[in-house]
Amino acid sequence: MIGAGIVLLAVGLADLIRLHVSGRRRGAIYVLAVLAVVIGAAGADAAVWAFVAAGVSALWILATRGSTGGRSGLWPLVGVALVTVGAVAFVGVRADQGPLGAVWPVGSPLGAVSLDVGVLVGGALVFLTESGNVVVRSALRGGDVAVDAPTVLKGGRLIGPLERVLVFALTVTGAFTLLAAVLAAKGIVRFPEISRDTDLGTRAEYFLIGSLVSWATALGAAFLLWWGTSA
Repeated sequence: MIGAGIVLLAVGLADLIRLHVSGRRRGAIYVLAVLAVVIGAAGADAAVWAFVAAGVSALWILATRGSTGGRSGLWPLVGVALVTVGAVAFVGVRADQGPLGAVWPVGSPLGAVSLDVGVLVGGALVFLTESGNVVVRSALRGGDVAVDAPTVLKGGRLIGPLERVLVFALTVTGAFTLLAAVLAAKGIVRFPEISRDTDLGTRAEYFLIGSLVSWATALGAAFLLWWGTSA
C-alpha cells in the first residue's frame, strides 16, 4: 500500500516542479526530490518503491505535456493506475513499517492511522493537485474539445485541485450528502455561463468532460485508500 502512496507522491511532485520551476534549476530540483523520496522510503523499509516511483514519474513527465500544447491522451494515467492498483493488491498495510513507522504518530480524529495509510493519503493529495490538472487537460485534448476553452471558463486551475481534494476527503470520510451538495453546487454556479454558450456547445462540453474526469480521478484515489485499508 505504501508503494501506491510513494508513486502518487513522486508523480505529483514531478508535475509541481515542472509547473513552478523553470530553466536549469529544474533538473537539480528533480534530483533533490528523488533523493528525498528515496531517503524517506528507505526509512519506511520501502526503498524499492522509491525507485519504481522515480521511473514512473520520469515516464509520466515524458509522456504528458503539462500546461503546454499536445495530446498525450489518458494512457499515462492508465499506467499509473495499474502500478498503484498492483501496489495495493500485493502489498497492503504492513505489520512492520520500518523505523519511521515506529515513531509515526498514530492518533487522528478518525482513529489510528498507520504510516502506510498516511503516505497514501499524502501522495493522493499531492497527485490530485497539478497532476489532476494534467489528467483533465489530456482528456479534453483527446476528446477534441477546444484547447482555448479554459479561457472561457476561468479559474479551473485553482478550482479543479480544490474540488478534487474535497471529493477525495468527503468520500473517504463517508460524507456522501456533503459530497453530493458540492457536486451540485458546481453545476449551479457554472450554469449561467454554460447557458450563454453560443459556440456549438463548447462550454458545456468542456465543463462536463472536465468535471467528470476530475471527479473520477479523485474517486479513484479514494477507492485505492478504501481498498487498501479494508484489505
